[in-house]
Amino acid sequence: MAATTSTTGAITAFFFVFLFSAAAVASPRFNVPTVSFSHGFAHLFGNDNLVRSPDDRSARLTLNRYTGSGFISTDLYDHGFFSASVKLPKDFTAGVVVAFYTSNGEIFPRTHDELDFEFLGNVEDKDWRIQTNIYGNGSTARGREERYLVPFDPTEEAHSYSILWTPDYIIFYIDEVPIREVVRTEAMGGDFPSKPMSVYATIWDGSSWATAYGRIKINYEYEPFVSEFADLVLHGCRVDPVLQQAVEAADRCAESVEELMSADFALLTPRKRAAMRRFRERYMIYCFCYDQHRYGNVTFPDCDYVSPEHTRFGEWGDNKVPPMEVRSSRRRSPVPSSLPVTTSWID
Repeated sequence: MAATTSTTGAITAFFFVFLFSAAAVASPRFNVPTVSFSHGFAHLFGNDNLVRSPDDRSARLTLNRYTGSGFISTDLYDHGFFSASVKLPKDFTAGVVVAFYTSNGEIFPRTHDELDFEFLGNVEDKDWRIQTNIYGNGSTARGREERYLVPFDPTEEAHSYSILWTPDYIIFYIDEVPIREVVRTEAMGGDFPSKPMSVYATIWDGSSWATAYGRIKINYEYEPFVSEFADLVLHGCRVDPVLQQAVEAADRCAESVEELMSADFALLTPRKRAAMRRFRERYMIYCFCYDQHRYGNVTFPDCDYVSPEHTRFGEWGDNKVPPMEVRSSRRRSPVPSSLPVTTSWID
């Protein structure tokens, strides 16, 4: 029985690797134009640890024992669709954090908003964890983290990670697969991000928390740790928060937001919702909604406590039956060659 389960897990893992990979080499995501680095971004920190490609269409971020690195959009945006193809560092990456996110913390340090994709490194031969998070109006004491494994090796080739932020909802995508939706409600109040934000990409030392809750630290014998960012998308209404109040920005950006919310990436069709449900069932390993040790009896208006999803998570918010890790399953079991061919993992 154990051997059968292991083989089945390997087949499942391979099948979804194929589906994600097929999406990764297809036509550009959602047919959204990309921007060159110099037309959309600027150096943030890290000196020579940030290297732009000769064609100015991508950038390489490096972490070594001296510094990490990062870049920031040259404009702030009042809502938008932001995306990057990211390839993560290989080998022993415990303690390494790569991030693609939006924030306005430099302008509103006490009431900042933030939307995160955070990639959490691991020991050699163990998979990266991918985390999404949301902060609104400085609500850092109420982090809304979710963590996932993915059915592919993010160090082998680049995959697309996208954030859609509208006045009414937020959607996180991996390639063209939605993995998380947050719908704004009146009960959320200021916890829903509402102020203009910049777009960031960074790599840094997160030894205090990133791997095994900080028990495994970064090992600089494996430096440098290199991440690659390409296919950069900044699709939204540019604003100057110093000159414009939030209400004025919203009025000026109304047409842009209307266009944003009518795009294909803003519409979760039944097929996309089914794909999101499958992803969450198979690959989500932690959800803040169910972490009783952290939040006690506090409930969140953006959590569905009566869904079947609730039954899969324990009192620490962790999946009771975590999914098989991609690289571990590859080592344990051979993968048959007679799997069906398909062009999209959503199908």
